[in-house]
Amino acid sequence: MLYTVEESIRGKPPELRRAERQARAGPILVALRAWLDATLKQLSQKSALAEAIRYALARWEALVRYSNDGRIEIDNNAAERALRTVALGRKNFLFAGSDAGGERAAAIYSLIGTDKPNGLDPEAYLRHVIGRIAEHPVNRVAELLPWNVATELAPPEQQAVAA
Repeated sequence: MLYTVEESIRGKPPELRRAERQARAGPILVALRAWLDATLKQLSQKSALAEAIRYALARWEALVRYSNDGRIEIDNNAAERALRTVALGRKNFLFAGSDAGGERAAAIYSLIGTDKPNGLDPEAYLRHVIGRIAEHPVNRVAELLPWNVATELAPPEQQAVAA
């Protein structure tokens, strides 16, 4: 039920998300808390379910924080997905050749990892940066970060919308 609420407000402004969550998810969370409290009283304190309920109740404030802030997601699935490629590539990084090679690979991986959330094609982004980095002033390197070139590299139809 909570994810149904999230599905209907995905991509909306934070203030609207907060208001919808408080109106629709708030009562569900209140009912869940009441159920956890009532169920805990009926269980043996040594049972696995009682332990799980105590775990949830001890973290209740963090669990419901998203409902009061439209900027926060209900879960960390996006972060988990972003880290998945790092976990999958971990074996390959063992053979980077040296610590410096590993650090370079990590830097490139970080840049590529920020391309997708900024709506960029990683190959197009790297082509853009590599073509400009030699003449670009070192004190202005931040201008080449993915979020700063996103509009420049966006497809023409998206550039027209942004303008």
